[in-house]
Parts: sequence; structure tokens; C-alpha cells
Amino acid sequence: MKIIYKMMHHPKYSLFYDNHTMKAVPDVGANFDVDAFTDRIKHCGVDYLIFHARCNQGLAYYDTKIGTKHPSLAYDLFGKLSEACDKKGIALAAYFNAGISSEEGLRHRDWTTLYFDGRSLREPRLTPHVRTMCYNSGYRDHLMAMVKEVAGNYRIAGVMIDCLINYPCVCPVCVKEMKESGMDWTDLNVVTRFSEASAVRLAKDIATEVKKIAPDMLISNNYPSYEELLDTNSYFDVVCLPASEGNYDFLPVMAHYVRTLSDMPVLNMTGRFYEWGDFGGLLPEEAIKSELLYGLANGMRPNIGGHFHPRGDLEVAVLDRIEKIYKEIQTNEEWYDNAKAVTEIAVVYPKSIHNIKGSEVLRAAVRMLSELKQQFDVVTLASDWSKYEVLIFPDSILFTEDIIKRVKTHLDEGKAVISTGISGLNKEQTVFALEREWGVKYMGRNEYDPAYFVVGDRLNQGLPEMPLSLYSSGIELHALEGTRVEANLVKPYQNRGWDGTYAIVYTPPREITSKPALTINGKVAHFSHEIFSGYFEKASVELRRIFSNVLHAFFSETMVKCENLPIFARVFVTGQPNRRMVHLFSYVPETRGKTPMIEEGVEIHHVTIMIRNDNKTFSKVYLAPEKRNLPFERIQGYTKTIVDRSKGYSLIVFE
Repeated sequence: MKIIYKMMHHPKYSLFYDNHTMKAVPDVGANFDVDAFTDRIKHCGVDYLIFHARCNQGLAYYDTKIGTKHPSLAYDLFGKLSEACDKKGIALAAYFNAGISSEEGLRHRDWTTLYFDGRSLREPRLTPHVRTMCYNSGYRDHLMAMVKEVAGNYRIAGVMIDCLINYPCVCPVCVKEMKESGMDWTDLNVVTRFSEASAVRLAKDIATEVKKIAPDMLISNNYPSYEELLDTNSYFDVVCLPASEGNYDFLPVMAHYVRTLSDMPVLNMTGRFYEWGDFGGLLPEEAIKSELLYGLANGMRPNIGGHFHPRGDLEVAVLDRIEKIYKEIQTNEEWYDNAKAVTEIAVVYPKSIHNIKGSEVLRAAVRMLSELKQQFDVVTLASDWSKYEVLIFPDSILFTEDIIKRVKTHLDEGKAVISTGISGLNKEQTVFALEREWGVKYMGRNEYDPAYFVVGDRLNQGLPEMPLSLYSSGIELHALEGTRVEANLVKPYQNRGWDGTYAIVYTPPREITSKPALTINGKVAHFSHEIFSGYFEKASVELRRIFSNVLHAFFSETMVKCENLPIFARVFVTGQPNRRMVHLFSYVPETRGKTPMIEEGVEIHHVTIMIRNDNKTFSKVYLAPEKRNLPFERIQGYTKTIVDRSKGYSLIVFE
């Protein structure tokens, strides 16, 4: 039978079923009523379903001639699901796990990763990743054949390749290929880079083969680096379970970063549970909803991850919660559809995806700007920086020739730069790459531990009149002629440490020095110390205040201004033709033992919001979705309104 494929689907409300089933389960699919299941998710408003064709146990859920079907599955479960989804207008994507295939790894030991220490099993053993697969072995062709088998025989809209992780492999096949390429297979860093290239090559080759079958097929690879698959993926899916992975600081970083890479859709996958493998977990409604709303406010589309019970039991409580959340969110779809984030500041972080995902410095910078209600992106060299008014280089961004060229262009256009710590130094860390523009000389590392600072009269608004702690390491600066020193370092009596007799832990400030803590030269401000590291360590309000004062000295007419809005609240701006949407958040995660949790929104009152007009004349302001008009006035280039009450989330439309 020839499969007729439809045009490329654009996911709006997605569900992802993480369906990994142990081989010993005796009744896979026994209770599965495919019509009841698809009717239910259709009623939830779901238009895109990602479901396993083959899971990380290496077991298939369809009638495969190539792989291994689950031994207790008596029929073609995926096939029945494909037919029902096609009939009911639900786009279905077939899931394959690339990095993990336990049963196939057991049957073909030569297909598994041989790690650098000579082991093929990882420690600790109680993890799905205990046995992983080599992308250059016979497994590569086997996996590609299974993907083509499904793409060519079932009505599906897409393929998802999961766990495309660069497991460093030194099996005979990989070693032979590295030797032939002149690579040092004894160097773990070299092997890791080779494994990364192998994963990317597999992703691209799978996409090529799938596109031969159906050019409009959606392709999604869950690979650590988004930038390497810009020409391969049809959309990106950011996975964040804040109760177990990365906490509530992870999604903000990723949301502000991934959207800058291309115009392709970005899905925001949270989970209905606390962690993967949690079959009995059901997060509070507000926890799930707040994550999805955060994504929508930043241009991402919702995706809820869950587990499919092996028997196919219809989990009514889970679907009730999903339906309630999706139905409520969908009342605002008119203002979410094709809305783009409107931003004017960039945090420049041109580092690897592993650094981006795990950087404490970046999380602190994103948090600080969010607390200040600024509209910003996180950018790398893969993005265009030309639209931003302010570039921020946090703590440790060394300047390459590409960065130097971009920064010169930015400054020539009269725009501003704020850098901290060693940011701005050349790659050798010997001199500021743009010393004339920065207006300072690099004089080496600063020895003060702890370091304090005092601020001069121009930028001390809101700061206490006392030496303040920096809570981080830094460098020494010499201000060149014409550069203003806006804050000075304060020397402690002694540095912290053990002198052989005493533990020197009480080290108060002794005297103000002539050493700069903050300089401004034209449109460039530089902090001597790593203030974002300090903010991550201590959440020092004073560090946020001095940064805010510098930002407003350069850029006072920010896109949004708010009054009577708590620091924990967040404000994001998205745009559609002829209107701007302001998303007002008031959720506070509470750490309960080991787990951060949101259970309810916080009610706030009488919040003033002013949005810059940007040559637009807004004729009405209202709350969505009910379109209840709000009084407004135009003041000095802004449109001002007041929101009397908001709990958790409100969407204010300026039209």
C-alpha cells in the first residue's frame, strides 16, 4: 500500500509518551483501546503526538521485519495508533532511541560503546544508560533501516531520534576510523570530539533517508548541540523537568537562547511527573501550567511528557489534568499563534552547549535581567547581534577575532557594552582585545579575598553607604586617560586563609584603594570582578542594583517599565502584527526538601505597566482572553496601564 503523506505539520499542542517497557512485562497492549485513547487526547486539544516505535530497551511496538518486537505484544500497536491518529487529524511522530537499545546491545555486543576505561557497562548500573550504542558499528545501518521501515509503511508526520548522545567509544571500528583520519585515539578529548561528529553524522544521514521517503516529514533529534543540527531538525524540543533536572533556572536560560538560532518552531517539553520513570507522579496543575505558560511567553509551543502504561490503560486522572491545562491555555491561542519575543539586550555566551546548559554564571545573568524586567536574549556566534542595543559579556568571555569585529560594529553604531571579570580579554588573557574602546589596561589578577567595593556619586542610587562585598574573584585594572572610575576596590585587612597558626576568616574592609572596581569609557562599562558569579553565590541585591544602575545609565528608555511589581515577578513581551503582548508572571518555586515546587500562583495588585510605543499608536489595551478593556494613557513615548489584580499569570494586550 502506498502511503500518502500530508504537508509538513506545525505542532501547537503536543504530547510525548516516554514508553520504555521492560522485556519481562507480560501484557503489553492488552488493555489498549486505541479509539478511546485518541478520542481523549483529541478532546484535550492535542494536535501532535510523539509515540514510541522502538524504545530504549531495544523493543519495537510495531510489526517489524528488522528489529525485535516486544515479546508480549500480540498485535501492531503502533500501526493501530497510526491509523487512528490519521483518521482523527492528530499528527503522529515515531520515536526511536539512538543512544540506548538494551536488547539489541545484548544480542550484538559489538554494537555497544567500548568506553575509554575498557568497560562496556557504565557505573552506576541502575540507569537506562548502563549499556549504550556505537554509532559507527553495524547498529548504525540497523537503526537507519528501522527508521525507514516505519517512515515507509505508516502514516506518520515525523520522526524523533532521542538520546543522540556523544558516548566516547574506542571500539575497533571507531579506532580504525580515527586512525584513518589521523586522530589520536588515545586522547579522551579527541575521542569525545570524534563521537560528537559521529552522532551528528548519524542524525544527518537519518534525516536524508527519511526526506527521500517524505520531504515534508518532521525531523527532531534530541542531540545536546542545537547549533550543529540547524540544517537537519524541523523543530527543536527543549526538555526541562524542574523538579528533577536543572531546577527552575534551566528553562529560562534555554528559552532565551534556542529561539535566537533560527525561525524554526521550539517546543517546550515539561513532564506530568517529577522525573523520568515516575509512573505514579502527577504534578500540581499550576506547576505544569506555569512551565508551559513561561514557554509560550517566550515563543515556545507546549509539549507535555508522560509515560504510557504498558497495558495501554487509559490514565484518566492524567488526561483530565492535561485537558484542563490545555483547554485553559488554548483560550489565549489567538495571541500565542506565531508570536515572537521582542528583545533589545543580548547576553553573549559563545560557549559549548554543555556550558550553556550548566553554567552558573549564565543562570545568574538570566535571573538578574529577568528580575529587572528586561527583554533580552542569550546569543552565541550562531546568532545575529545587530538588533540589540546592549551587549553583556558575563565574567569569562574571551574575545576572538569574530567577537572583536562584531563588538566594533556595535560600538560604531553608538550602542553599549557591559563586561565583567575577564570578559573582553584576548584569548591569551594578556590584554584587553579592545583596550582603547574599553579604556582600561589589564594588570593581572586581583589578590583581594574577600574583595569589597564602594560606588561614587553618579551610580550609587539605592546602594547603602558602606563597603560592599563582591563575593567573587577578579582582575586589576588601570584606567586610561578619559575613562571614568565609578567604583573602587576596598582592601581587606588580610586575605582569607590558613597561615600555619590561625584560620584567617574574619577579614573586614580596611581602606578604599585607587584600584577600579567599575569603569566607564564612552559606551563601555567594565566590572573588575565576576559579579554574576557573585550573584549566583549570594544573590546579593547590591550587585543587582549596581548592574541596574549601569544599565540604566546607558539605556534608560527600556522597552518595559513597571511599578509595584515584586522582584520575583517576571515580564515578557511578544509581538504580532499591530500588537504587543505583555506576559505577567507571579509564580514562586518553593524548595521542599530536595525538590523545588510550584503549587499556586501568587496574587499581586495594582501593577503599573508601561510599554514603549516604538512608533506604534496603541488604540486599546485589554486583558486576554476576555478582552476586558483596561484604562490607559500615553506618556512620553510609552503607553501606560494598571492591572488591578493578577494571580500567577495575566496576558495584557496593547493593540
